Amino acid sequence: MPDRSLVVFPAYRDNPYLNLMLLAPRARGWNVLESLRLEQLEQHLGHLGSGDVFHMHWTAPIVQRTDDDLASAGARLDRFRSAVDAARSRGARLVWTIHNVLPHDAQHLELELELNRYLAATADAVHVMNRDTPAAVAPHYTLDTDRVVHIPHPSYQGVYPSSVSRSEARARFGLGDDDRAVLAFGQMRPYKGLDVLVDAVRRIPAADRPVLLLAGRTSDEDRASIDVLLGDDVRAVREHDHVEDIDVQWWFRAADVAVFPYRRVLNSGSLHLAASFGVPSVLPDEAHLRAEFGGEEWIRWFDTGDAAGSLAAVLAGPAGSAEGAEAFSRRLAPFARSREYAGVLDEVSASVSAER
Repeated sequence: MPDRSLVVFPAYRDNPYLNLMLLAPRARGWNVLESLRLEQLEQHLGHLGSGDVFHMHWTAPIVQRTDDDLASAGARLDRFRSAVDAARSRGARLVWTIHNVLPHDAQHLELELELNRYLAATADAVHVMNRDTPAAVAPHYTLDTDRVVHIPHPSYQGVYPSSVSRSEARARFGLGDDDRAVLAFGQMRPYKGLDVLVDAVRRIPAADRPVLLLAGRTSDEDRASIDVLLGDDVRAVREHDHVEDIDVQWWFRAADVAVFPYRRVLNSGSLHLAASFGVPSVLPDEAHLRAEFGGEEWIRWFDTGDAAGSLAAVLAGPAGSAEGAEAFSRRLAPFARSREYAGVLDEVSASVSAER
């Protein structure tokens, strides 16, 4: 098979999801070109031709740069479309993975919608990790279901070190045998609903109140807000910086349950990370999340109509099945998902020849 190029944008090289999904394509001989800046992406797209593929991931770098005013963001969108259209005119194909309904904290919303609608109309294949994504995005744009491909988010089986015991991890964080530990893991930002989680924990009687484990990069402003939220009556063990790969296991091994009180979520890598360590989880009871995970016995649900009260009741009750979480994680082993993705690339690339 002749050499084929795969342009990946934006290529966050420390993102484990991207690294896992690219394993099989690299093994099949795809020449992967990675970029983070629009300027470099334009150069890569300029080299693509028949049989090559451009895979667009997160859209925020195009029109959501914090230093761009509206006019500058609009000009970047025009440049992006021109580069993609030119590559497609030479026979290149476009794949788009929908990671979020909309970028978190979008500042140029109308331009973002314009970009999303362009990708939805232009992409040869739209990859979704949540099977209910077409319904979730329907208020904003329409997906042609004939071009939608569902490949679930992979687990992280075998990716992170897993050598410490539960007792070792809990001792490291000063947790006693009777302490119930609730983990919120990942970058701490307002949309992730930490205020709801703290409110829920505070509603549990003090004698039964769980300990919060909070781990993930946090801005100074958000950290100050979390300080105020916790007050003096909620016990928390915190790490407000990026957690290195070798230290991830400590947090999940110490936890009894992981909670994702997000206000807006379509896909969550941290949920799959929890499953990979056999940690039951709690999710907001939203239709698209039920569509993907409704049959999983390791997941509990809280009512978003009474978020804090409902979450408090869930946290005061039994956790989901650790065995179920581990089984789920094994079903979504990383390399198998990567092979599915490589198959999509092969099919999209081959469609050029089929048209001739």
